[in-house]
Amino acid sequence: MRASFSLFTREVIPFYLQMALLGLVALSIDALLHWLNVVWVGRYLGIPGVLLIIGSFGYSLRKRNLLATGRPVTLLRLHEYMAWAGSLLILVHAGIHFNAILAWLAIGAMLINIASGLTGKYLLQRARLRLEETRRVMRAQGLSEAQLEDRLYWDSLTFDAVRQWRAVHFPVTLAFAVLALGHIASIFLFWGWR
Repeated sequence: MRASFSLFTREVIPFYLQMALLGLVALSIDALLHWLNVVWVGRYLGIPGVLLIIGSFGYSLRKRNLLATGRPVTLLRLHEYMAWAGSLLILVHAGIHFNAILAWLAIGAMLINIASGLTGKYLLQRARLRLEETRRVMRAQGLSEAQLEDRLYWDSLTFDAVRQWRAVHFPVTLAFAVLALGHIASIFLFWGWR
């Protein structure tokens, strides 16, 4: 019972708190813009939001050796913070105005992308810690490396499967990018340039 409660408080609650905090802060900023009668500011927050999300891809570029500088751990933290901040600005940009289906599809894909990213973060961390702890306990019991490998075979396969969460995260990111680009293109097409 205690282990499941610990798992719940250490991994499930932070996941939902991050999602709830994103929504709460976005609603608060949107409400503040309405209260100050400067709703028009929200219209332009999509631009820095998109730039922050684009900037967050430095981690992905570094991981794929397309970027030679930067520590991966630091870039991962930047990826998380910049993507969260960019998503916040985009949510404020969207506001509670339901006037464009393409924009709302992009917002939906973005929210699914955030959820998949957070899920991957917590699942991967949990699986890695569990595998390391099991390996440590077995070493303390005096098992040889060959015995460790035999006993941890299925755990290692499971960990490798969990590491494949990116197979979900990447297509969702791609769907978000395509929908966001479609939204941006439609803005340029229908903008009142006069």
